[in-house]
Amino acid sequence: MSRRVFWRILAPLMGLILLTLAGVTLYLSSLFYQNNLQRMQTYLLQEARLMRNLLMPLILEDPQNPQINQIVRESARLVGERITVVLADGRVVGESEKPLDQLENHLSRPEVQEALSNREAVEIRFSTTIGEEMLYVAIPVVSQNQQVVAVIRLAASMGAIRQEQQTLNGSLFIAALIAAAFAVLIAVWITRRVLAPLEKLSATAQQLAEHTGETARNEGDEIRRLQAAFQTMSEHLREQVSQLRAERQKLHSVLKNMKDGILLVDENGKISLINPAAAGMFGIEETRAIGASLIEAVRHHTIVELWERTRHSEQPQDGEVEVLPEHRFLQVVLTPLGKETGNATLLVFHDLTRERRVERVRRDFVSNVSHELRTPLASLKALVETLQEGALEDPPAAQRFLRQMEIEIDNLTQMVRELLELSRIESGLVPLQRRPVSPCEILRRGAERMRLQAERAGLTLQVDCPESLPEVFADAERVEQVLVNLTHNAVKFTPPGGEITLGVKQEGQAICFWVRDTGVGIPPEDLERIFERFYKTDRSRSGEGTGLGLSIARHIVETHGGRIWAESQVQQGSTFFFTLPLEK
Repeated sequence: MSRRVFWRILAPLMGLILLTLAGVTLYLSSLFYQNNLQRMQTYLLQEARLMRNLLMPLILEDPQNPQINQIVRESARLVGERITVVLADGRVVGESEKPLDQLENHLSRPEVQEALSNREAVEIRFSTTIGEEMLYVAIPVVSQNQQVVAVIRLAASMGAIRQEQQTLNGSLFIAALIAAAFAVLIAVWITRRVLAPLEKLSATAQQLAEHTGETARNEGDEIRRLQAAFQTMSEHLREQVSQLRAERQKLHSVLKNMKDGILLVDENGKISLINPAAAGMFGIEETRAIGASLIEAVRHHTIVELWERTRHSEQPQDGEVEVLPEHRFLQVVLTPLGKETGNATLLVFHDLTRERRVERVRRDFVSNVSHELRTPLASLKALVETLQEGALEDPPAAQRFLRQMEIEIDNLTQMVRELLELSRIESGLVPLQRRPVSPCEILRRGAERMRLQAERAGLTLQVDCPESLPEVFADAERVEQVLVNLTHNAVKFTPPGGEITLGVKQEGQAICFWVRDTGVGIPPEDLERIFERFYKTDRSRSGEGTGLGLSIARHIVETHGGRIWAESQVQQGSTFFFTLPLEK
């Protein structure tokens, strides 16, 4: 251990000890001085009150009575302090130190002035009469009419107090020197104890720094070498922590943005990691899932059985499950991660719901198309067979069969046309020709196209359109097609004598169109499915139509960025709404 390091630590410690002792000594000296001064003041005030009790009858009877001065001198010899009696006009009528004729008027004395204000006074000042610094106390003598008639004053020499204080200060100084000597010895012992392992610690820190690939500086004493070694290690650790933080952030970003769900389960079945996708699949908060058991989080026994099978066999497992109540289909792959991770298991969930729904839609589409084609084709086949069996020989019957065949062919042609139209809209092959257009203009054109058909059905067709509406940025022909499809449905399902109303209004930053009828209405269980392809309610199965009109309308509205829906009550009518945004 170098002497320089020893003194670098010991010198400040000694300085602190000496400053502390000096501060304590000064504080105690001041405290004792103030206590002695307060004690002397209290003593003088008590003696002054006794003198007032003794002299008050004489002063009130005759302030010039020589007996006052005699009593003052005798009392001063007993008390050992200077006593003075001063009248309200400043004349001295009693004095223990000098003859009365040698004393000047005392009215200007500060303590006398304060006592004449009917207050007890304390003053430390230099006495011109005695020729030294004195401690004065003065108390008033008050008559029966509450007038101050005289002042009793006692004085003590400050020299005695200061002499006593000097003696006390010497004792305190000696005690402080002794305490400082003991404190320095203790500081030396502590410093040696602290510095004893410093050199060994410095060597160890330097070796650790060298293991990081960098060499710490060897200059200076142990503290500087230790500081350099720790700085080298700190920089290396900071770099490693920064790298780990970056890697952790990358992993967090990957897990957060993955569409597949990720679960990490320890050997006890507790979840230690979950990403947002998995939390969304099972409807659980990430913070609640961490530390929860697998069965509590996924609430699916098939997944737990797959995990147990993976844990026992230490082989990957996979399966497919359906999660309720959302009817979500998930493919799960379980992979054991081995002893390096504490026998944890990684579960990866891939959402197959969209694929399963597409398969179901595809099956439904094929089934619906087959069904819709089967009816007109069967009708055509029956008509052809009837003609082949001899109906050709009957011209009126043959003409009737040919007209029916033409109707069935027209229905097939319309179905194919609407299927092609729906396919083109869904695939985006029909670009919208948007332009600013008046909502009322679209509404009136759609109403005029359907007015004749409504009149033939015995229905009243009305238009409700405020003229103050702003223009909407839309493909006018496509929006008109939506209105025609909705109005066609209203005409088809409204009995004669009913009423159909086409209207439009502004709702915030959108224009809302509606078609309201007084028809048979739609059952609640059918409302959410009427915009699906080929979907028909039981009432409409017997009527004409392909079941594609509402699906086409929905796709046109959604392509514009709008929304379409229906409200209905059975036997009271239906209202179809769709919105189009105002902005481009």
